[in-house]
Amino acid sequence: MGAELGITAFGECQLELQIAVARTPGLDVTEQFSVVHESGAEITPVEVAVPHDGRLHLVTLPPGFSRVTYQAQVRGSAELPEPSLADLSLYRRPSRYIESDTFGGFAVSEFGNVSDGDLLAAVSSWVGTRLVYVPGSSGPTTGATDTLLSGAGVCRDYAHLVIALLRAIRVPARLTAVYAPGCDPMDFHAVVEAFVSGAWYVVDATALAPRTSLVRIATGRDAADTAFMTTVTGNVNLDWSSVTAVADDGLPTDDLNQLVALH
Repeated sequence: MGAELGITAFGECQLELQIAVARTPGLDVTEQFSVVHESGAEITPVEVAVPHDGRLHLVTLPPGFSRVTYQAQVRGSAELPEPSLADLSLYRRPSRYIESDTFGGFAVSEFGNVSDGDLLAAVSSWVGTRLVYVPGSSGPTTGATDTLLSGAGVCRDYAHLVIALLRAIRVPARLTAVYAPGCDPMDFHAVVEAFVSGAWYVVDATALAPRTSLVRIATGRDAADTAFMTTVTGNVNLDWSSVTAVADDGLPTDDLNQLVALH
C-alpha cells in the first residue's frame, strides 16, 4: 500500500504530510519514503510522532515540481490500545467539523435507547441510508451539520456525521484516516472509531471496504487532525495524487452487525 503525490511549489514552502502507516505495536511495517525535486535532488522529510502511533512528515520544498512516493508492506495484527481517560474526554467534545453540541435532542430521540451492542450498527445504517456518496459534493469547510442538510458527501463527511451523532449521546468517537484495500473509488479513506463496551471499534457508514482490512494512518478529532497534506508556509498546488491499497490474501468478508476493532 502507499501513495504518490505530485506537488508544485511556487517559492520555497513547508508541508506536513500524513501518509505513512502508523507505527502501531504488533505490526511489522517495511516502508520506503522519498521526496524528489524535478532537479533530481532528494529532500529528506523530518518525522514527527503524533498521537495514536501516527507519524507526520515535515517537508521543505524548493520552487518547482516535486514527487512524493510512499510504499509500505504491513504484516501482523495491531495490539488493541488501552483506553485513556484523556482520550475519552477529548473525543466526547465538539470539534472543528463536528458540531455535536447541536445534535443532542435529535441524536437522543433516534439512538438514546439503543444498547451498546447494537448502537454502532444502528448509527452506521442510519447515516449510510440517508447520505449519497457523491465525489465533489463537499468542500474543505463542510461540517457534520452541512452534510446532514445536503444529504450527500464523501467518506470524511459520512465519518463526521457518525461522530456527531455518537458524541451527542456522550459516546467517545474519533476520526481515523486509513489505507483501505477494496475501497472503490480508491483513495485515502476516513472511518470512525467509537468507544463502546470497553474498547474502540470501527464504524464505516460508507461500507466501501472491509473493516478488518483497514490500516491506520492518522487519528484525531476530525479531518483537521488527519489531513494527508497541510501547507504550513508558502504556496503550493497538489497537481495529482494516487493511492494504492491491496490485501495480499484477498479481501475478508465484513458482517456490519459485528463489532470490529482496527487491526
